[in-house]
Amino acid sequence: MGEIRNFKSGNQDEPPPHGVMPRRLAAIIVGDIASYSRLMQVDEEGTHVRVKRIERDLIQPSIVEHHGSLVKTTGDGFIAIFDSPVEAVRCSIVIQQNLVGRNASLPKDTRIEYRIGVNLGDVIVEPDDVYGDGVNIASRIEGIAEPGQVYISGAIYEQIKHKVVCGYESLGDRKVKNITDPVRVYRVLPDADAVGRPRGRRENVLIFLLSAAVLIMATGVLWYLLAQPGRVGEQAAAPNVVAPVVSPSPQPPPREAAAQAPQPSPSLASSPTPVSAPSPSATPVREPEMIAIRGGSFAMGSNDDPTERPVHQVAVKPFSIGKYPVTVQEWNECAAAKACGFTAIGNDDAPVTNLSWTDAQQYAAYLANATKKPYRLPSEAEWEYAARGGTSTKYWWGDKLQQGMAGCKDCGGGAAEQPVKVGSFKPNPFGLHDMGGSIDQWVEDCWHKTYQGAPNDGSAWSGGDCSSHVLRSGSWKNDSRYVRPSNRDGYDTNVRYPTHGVRVALSP
Repeated sequence: MGEIRNFKSGNQDEPPPHGVMPRRLAAIIVGDIASYSRLMQVDEEGTHVRVKRIERDLIQPSIVEHHGSLVKTTGDGFIAIFDSPVEAVRCSIVIQQNLVGRNASLPKDTRIEYRIGVNLGDVIVEPDDVYGDGVNIASRIEGIAEPGQVYISGAIYEQIKHKVVCGYESLGDRKVKNITDPVRVYRVLPDADAVGRPRGRRENVLIFLLSAAVLIMATGVLWYLLAQPGRVGEQAAAPNVVAPVVSPSPQPPPREAAAQAPQPSPSLASSPTPVSAPSPSATPVREPEMIAIRGGSFAMGSNDDPTERPVHQVAVKPFSIGKYPVTVQEWNECAAAKACGFTAIGNDDAPVTNLSWTDAQQYAAYLANATKKPYRLPSEAEWEYAARGGTSTKYWWGDKLQQGMAGCKDCGGGAAEQPVKVGSFKPNPFGLHDMGGSIDQWVEDCWHKTYQGAPNDGSAWSGGDCSSHVLRSGSWKNDSRYVRPSNRDGYDTNVRYPTHGVRVALSP
């Protein structure tokens, strides 16, 4: 944003009159378009229209969705304030990740990319502006951010480091213009696993170089042996000489080999055949273990949170649902078949994470196409009915939290950096594992802030604004309030988040 425009610190020569200086502690977002002057010079009208569209369709709705207030736009940027530092950072991540999608098909020199700075400070709020050093620091942090990145102050980091599942790269203390004390700055990495990736890439390069060296040495030895006069003929003429290195070992029958190595099929990983039309010789798709649910009527929701009201009676038809959340191994078979958008990392038996709702739909569609069975995401009503397991208590095991029954921050077992393998906790009365804690789980329904007008037949609620969809279960990073079967939340449809996963359902 360059020089701060229309921002005023608290030491102005003529302070506002007494009585019009309401102060509040707020998380401040300052965003600014990188290379705005160049973009305007190339295409003034087109750039202006695109910027206004981004403000209208992305920035303003994201701020509202995360309970913030847009203070103003500045032509090439914006300022917003939030009561919650967590929501401010989440909003910043959503804006940047959505811009990545918008820019994907555009030439690099025409992309509109924002730099975003976030700070926590005591500010003066007026109807159309906000003032104070807290705003100035946010602006200075934005000024040193890279295009497409979110930089935050140490004050924000201390508030969110255990609440927003991100990676954080400390950039140290920075001296910023017109601010007396240095400011601790962090770069936000929306994918928490990104912190370890540079080291992984270096290790991969080292392994590649070592492998190449071994291959060169082996080639040299083979050339030397073959170059010896008569060596090969002498070996062939000796009837008692055995060459075990080149003797083929007996191979197990195909069925036995498959049983010995239950891994994603190499033919699926390399075959260009679409998943919707698997070849007859392809290895069958690994289907998730499913539990049949009889169906019935239950009281959905609770009075513990406004989003869970009103409690209403719902009749659910018979269906099946995954015994466990979808695992890394199951997801990566879909990725190998080119039907899912990325290859997951982690243990094969751990739940796959960092999924958007769109990703979850891709996996369900992959299963449906490959098996010709009606796999899908469960509806919100089906999920809660299955999670309750026929009970009506606060948790499926009773009204009080019991240690070791679910994977959450205060559920016992100590803090974890990642979800444990599926099935590590006791199943509910329906035989389902991890229906509370472990990972957040996408369902079919669009997000609605309450149950007013919700269907009562167990079907997915698809009406309204579907820019966000419903998540259930809570995760290993949340506390026990999120483990309740009635707990619900919403998140942006096309944005990946490190605690979000999926569990599939199957129609009769």
